[in-house]
Amino acid sequence: MATGQCMCGGVQYVVTSVLRDVWNCHCYRCRQFTGHYLPATGAMVEDFQLVEADTLRWFSPVPSVHYGFCERCGSSLFWKTDSRPEHISIAVGSVDQPTGLTTTTSWWTAELADYHQQQPGLTEYDYEG
Repeated sequence: MATGQCMCGGVQYVVTSVLRDVWNCHCYRCRQFTGHYLPATGAMVEDFQLVEADTLRWFSPVPSVHYGFCERCGSSLFWKTDSRPEHISIAVGSVDQPTGLTTTTSWWTAELADYHQQQPGLTEYDYEG
């Protein structure tokens, strides 16, 4: 089981299953959403529960992609897509420590920021994995 929250506590969640390894997304939208890249873990929606969500808001830059954030503190929290409605990605920085997670993958590296140096040893995909 894992728990997490935004910086102000307005959004809190529980995951009752094992979290996926961390994947770093370097796409333009994720970089805009986080200010760098999106290191995210993930879970099945059936294993994910919002405990507190009064300040959770969703932004959809395109119709099928949704980013969840806290409207009060601005924390980047979630990512989901209509093509995989059974899955939710979770910004790993919002997961309570210790996470026990390992970063294994970088994707959308074709859109990597020009200032960013990749971590050695990660599996890389130019676009989706």
